Amino acid sequence: MSKILVVEDEPGIAIGLRDDLAIEGYAVEIASDGDAACRLARQSSFDLILLDLMLPRKDGFTVCRELRRLGNRTPIIILTAKAQEAEKVLGLELGADDYVTKPFSPLELRARIKAVLRRVPGETHESFSFGGIEVDLASCQAFRNGQAVDLTATEFKLLSIFIRNRGRVLSRDKLLDEVWGKDTVITDRVVDNHVMNLRKKIEPNPEEPRYLTNIRGLGFRFDG
Repeated sequence: MSKILVVEDEPGIAIGLRDDLAIEGYAVEIASDGDAACRLARQSSFDLILLDLMLPRKDGFTVCRELRRLGNRTPIIILTAKAQEAEKVLGLELGADDYVTKPFSPLELRARIKAVLRRVPGETHESFSFGGIEVDLASCQAFRNGQAVDLTATEFKLLSIFIRNRGRVLSRDKLLDEVWGKDTVITDRVVDNHVMNLRKKIEPNPEEPRYLTNIRGLGFRFDG
């Protein structure tokens, strides 16, 4: 079941979209302002975002820009009452995948959603770069300024999990389950040691990490 985030401040439209998409078999969450949209997109994994432009707190352009800067590659379809070509072009330049102009028919919107989801099955990008580091998730290789980074299998798995969950706080228990497996009995200190070693290889200054940060009492967050 594909999961869709509907970002719309008009309750009637938001509820109508939720109900219509639920009938089509999608799981739907609603955000009524730009701040809530950014927070939900960071905290949960969505297959698609339907994003209205005229929003309180942060407009749709700002939401789109911030998510892309955080490395969030979830497909975005802009919903806008603005018919000017410049508005549509700006949305696409900021990283949106498509747009639908209000008023739109449910049939058209469903077709656009299906088309976008077909273009991006599963993981949309198998490579990722930050701070001079290029990570190829498909070939399990990492490079710093063109030179190979010597990562162990565990370190690369840990890095790939952080990248796929960028912007989210991951607890030590979550990392233990994802990297070592639920049945493996090891201490939290093992996670800390591997994170420390990973920082030495990817951070400009491991003593003051910029990308892989410790969130006290909660876990770690990757902000590449």
